[in-house]
Amino acid sequence: MKTYLAGIGTSVPPKILDNAYFETIIDTSDEWIRTRSGIRERHVVEGTTATSDLALDASRKALAQANIEPKDIEAIIVATATPDMYFPSTACVLQNKLGARNIMSFDIAAGCTGFLYAVGVVDTFIKSGYDNVLMLGAECLTKITDYTDRSSCFLFGDAAGAVVFKKTEEDRGILSSYFASDGSYGDLLNMPAGGSLRPASHETVDQHLHTIRMLGNEVFKVAVRAMGESALKALERANVAPEQVDLLVPHQANIRIIEATAKRLHIPMDKVAVNIDRYGNTSAASIPLALDEAIQKGRVKQGDLVLMVAFGAGFTWSGVLMRL
Repeated sequence: MKTYLAGIGTSVPPKILDNAYFETIIDTSDEWIRTRSGIRERHVVEGTTATSDLALDASRKALAQANIEPKDIEAIIVATATPDMYFPSTACVLQNKLGARNIMSFDIAAGCTGFLYAVGVVDTFIKSGYDNVLMLGAECLTKITDYTDRSSCFLFGDAAGAVVFKKTEEDRGILSSYFASDGSYGDLLNMPAGGSLRPASHETVDQHLHTIRMLGNEVFKVAVRAMGESALKALERANVAPEQVDLLVPHQANIRIIEATAKRLHIPMDKVAVNIDRYGNTSAASIPLALDEAIQKGRVKQGDLVLMVAFGAGFTWSGVLMRL
């Protein structure tokens, strides 16, 4: 029995910020941003739009493609670093909005790797007897972005990607996976305040400690190594060579990390899904967003091998190999 992707849907808010906007608020330029990150623009939420709102839109699209109703869902998992609130979970909020009842719903916090960590959990559920599981990577990162931080404020965007996984006896679905983490790097990428260690106060708000903090150069070094390691481990476990991969779908954090990962695997860039230029880093939403776009454009079809790799806060990293 295998776990296969039966439906996928994505959602991005309509408002777009291009690099010219950042030229008006910090000392930077469009060229500087593009050459260092590969980003030209990103989608951002407005007002009270929350992660669950993007998740709801994406979920409805995925459910329609999978030809199932909310009543058919047996579990909902949301990977997010930007939940609507600490509790209830965004998965429970989404469950209520969908009208699903009496099912297991919970969030996963694994940073940008959250979507792939959730895939691993779903694979276990399907193999233990579940039939239909809805899972998402969904983020409103611009709501926790420090727009005075010249080194990182231009990196992030908002989006949601939803996938319905089902069980199958066919030769398709999840073939292998690899997961790892190393908490010793935690201070390199975090949001310092808001939890039990440093609850909200005038001091934490004044110091912008409820926003993303990142030491970009140090994160870059570990990310390049970890992304390549994840990909090779997942391929090795399935006895698949890199040249057999039809599409590499990496987390969209930085074009240089993507290119370095592809180079290590000897996979040409025309077999790599890249949309960071139009969406920026959408964390847990980036892989489903890139995968959905690749499917819609006909870059991959049923039976093709798709290798997904990610790296995120924690630090966490993962590789998942799937046959569509």
